[in-house]
Amino acid sequence: MTAFALGGCVPRIEIAPSTEPIVINMNVKIEHEIHIKVDKDVEKMLKTQSDIF
Repeated sequence: MTAFALGGCVPRIEIAPSTEPIVINMNVKIEHEIHIKVDKDVEKMLKTQSDIF
């Protein structure tokens, strides 16, 4: 009889979903710099022939 009484005292864990929506605030700032080193001959050609591109 005591075994049945102790069997009824089992802890219960309950997980309930939140009623409010999940808000993720991401303030992201992306900066980048591109450095290109050009050979002097190529640089000279780009200056003299600007209509290449």
